[in-house]
Amino acid sequence: MSEKCFCRRDFMRVAGAAAVCGGLAVRTERSSAESMRWQIDPAKCVQCGRCATNCVLNPSAVKCVHSFQICGYCDLCGGYLQPGAKARNTGAENQLCPTAALQRKFIEVPYFQYSIDEAACVGCGKCVKGCSMFGNGSLYLQVKQDLCVNCNECSIARACPSNAFVRVPAHDPYLLKTRPKETPPPA
Repeated sequence: MSEKCFCRRDFMRVAGAAAVCGGLAVRTERSSAESMRWQIDPAKCVQCGRCATNCVLNPSAVKCVHSFQICGYCDLCGGYLQPGAKARNTGAENQLCPTAALQRKFIEVPYFQYSIDEAACVGCGKCVKGCSMFGNGSLYLQVKQDLCVNCNECSIARACPSNAFVRVPAHDPYLLKTRPKETPPPA
């Protein structure tokens, strides 16, 4: 038995050197692809809703995240409340999120803290769109790397109308949305 294994290995070393080299080239190409991850550029995202419907995972690996640094902790939150909501409370009829993934907690008058229940979020972007249109844009979409299967050709990236899906290095896989840096006044 061990002679057969040795003979096969010899054959691969001597007679199949070209095939092995070709295999190594494919592995090297795959390794460089594996060192990159898919991510959403928050500056390009138009909250089209395709992240929820085009991901190969169900629910999508795309989730809403919150930049607390930018948030105004508003009572009238455009990402939380339906436009034209009858009341500013946690009633399902008043919430913009179809899965109630965006949660609101009273802090003090007039401030509320908003957090995302990642398990409930489907990545539809409705809250992100509302926050961008009627708020300060503290909510944004992001590919969660612990959920993403890192498809070679991401189906969401193919369907993204704004080309917001980009490849980023695996060692720094998140594009964060932060408060724009203030430019000093001219001297």
